[in-house]
Order: sequence, then C-alpha cells, then structure tokens
Amino acid sequence: MIEIKNINKTFGDLQVLKNVSLTIEDCQVYGLTGPSGVGKSTLLNCLAGLDSYDSGSIVVDSVCLEALGEKQARLFRKNMGMIFQNFSLVSRKNVYQNIALPMECWGVPRGDIKKRVYELSEMVGLKDKLKSRPSELSGGQKQRVAIARALTMNPKYILSDESTSSLDPSITSSILNLLEEIRKEMGITIIMVTHEMPVVQQFCHKMAILEEGEVSAQGDVKELFLQKPPALQKLLGTGERNHIPSSGVNLTVDLSFGTLLWQLGKLLKNPYTMVDSDFFQFRDQKYGNVTINVDTEDLLICENYLQSHGISYRAERRAP
Repeated sequence: MIEIKNINKTFGDLQVLKNVSLTIEDCQVYGLTGPSGVGKSTLLNCLAGLDSYDSGSIVVDSVCLEALGEKQARLFRKNMGMIFQNFSLVSRKNVYQNIALPMECWGVPRGDIKKRVYELSEMVGLKDKLKSRPSELSGGQKQRVAIARALTMNPKYILSDESTSSLDPSITSSILNLLEEIRKEMGITIIMVTHEMPVVQQFCHKMAILEEGEVSAQGDVKELFLQKPPALQKLLGTGERNHIPSSGVNLTVDLSFGTLLWQLGKLLKNPYTMVDSDFFQFRDQKYGNVTINVDTEDLLICENYLQSHGISYRAERRAP
C-alpha cells in the first residue's frame, strides 16, 4: 500500500504540489488526472524517487521514502517500474537489448537475463521482434517493449506517465488490456497519470483529480462519474444544466442498463419530466444516471421506490 501524506513541492517560486494526500491500495489501478501543468507527473516522479519533495511523507509498504539513504533508495526503486509517454527506448539497441538494459545495470547474470527477456517478450507479444530496432516498430509495439522493460526486475508497482496518449484508440485499448492481464497475473499495482477520460473509465479502479497542485476530488471511479463533482465536470467540459424546471424536486437516479425506471412513473400521482441523462462505460459494464423532475407530493413515493430497489439517488428541491 502507498500512503502519500501532505506532500508539498516547489520549483523556484512556483508551488507545484500543495498538501497532496492519497492512499493507493495494493493490486489496484489508480488514475491521476487533471488539466496539464497541475503536478500529476511531478507527483509520480516523487513517488518513483526521481524528484525530491519539500515536506510531507510517502510511505510504501511501511517504508518511509524520505528516511532512506542513497543506497537504500536505489534498492527501493527496483520495486518501481516506469512506463513513459515517448517510450524512452534506446534507438541504437534492438528489442532484446532494450528489455535487457535494466537487468544489465543491476548486474543480473547473462543466462538469467536471456531467460527473463524471452519470458517478457512472449508476455507482451513481441517474441518475433527481438532483433528489431525501435525505428522498425509501430507505436503500440514500442509501448509493449517499454512495458516489458518496466517488468524486468519484478516490480510491485508500475508507474505510467501518459503512456497511451500518443497511441490510436484501438491500440490504446489493446495496451490497457495487456496491462490488465499483467496486473492480474503478477499482482502488481498500477498508478497511471492520464488526461484521457476513456482510459480512466476502462482501466482505473480509483482516481484523483488534481487542480493547481491540489487534490480536488478522489475516490471510486464509478461513483465519481455517477456523482459528477465540479472538478470532474470541468474535465469533461460539462457545466450546469440549462432549462431545468424551477419547481418541484429534481431527482438524479443512479442506475445501470436494464433498470426499469418507467415503473416509477406508474406509481406517481403526477407525470415526471425528464431533465437530463448521462451514461458511460466503466471497465466492462455500462452505468449512468437520469435526472427527472417530480412534483413535491410525489417525492416520498419516489424515495420509497428507489430505496426498495437499492438504487442510489440525490434530490434537489426547486423553489416553488
């Protein structure tokens, strides 16, 4: 488990991180998102030990990072595999040599390197590309090499910095599926910096939104997309609804596809008005919410119906 507690980081006069606190559970995919320049990559670099921080604490598996000496910090970084947006492959080396590079730096015996490279190349689907140079590979293949390289030292954590933002949507989906298979097979935790909301919805279990160096929203991905806090609305480019009724009660009802909301209408004394709806894909299922405006005298009927069916909702009373 990773515990990030009140992290502050400045570059000159600019404070990039402001009292950032997060808890990342084992074997999950955690998304760090927000507009450009809000400190997402800086936070990831602090976690990887590539950047220092001014104050606060990062505790990984009960190890306090700021208490580590230089040698201990270097050993600790073996637990952190990094995947970058631009792949960061060595152009003069072939696929085999790029995957082997971290193990060579750590002095792993040549026989063990060969065995590990073949294992990983098969895992990422590049066993027939070991002699190819990066210039001969597609973007998706380059990222698969980068993923294999990040796994060489059997890390517990994978840190991904915008690793799909330069890829086509179909290739992005295949890369995310590969990472999900690896996560399940190896039991690793993945922390992903991304500004792509479909990536968050398809891949992440939990997320945090950063704004101007601060955490403005965090929690379960599905719940945040259902509740649509202001920070998420900004990222999605949505705002206040127009032309909403000025009286009665607006009920925002969380539901999955197949829920028979129309049954509610048969119970009400007065017809309801459809105000808004929003559905989204979360991992392999579809979810969404519908906002309806009901007469005030029908509110109790609605609440009893929704509670009896285990459907969450939020009521916003409008002025009469």
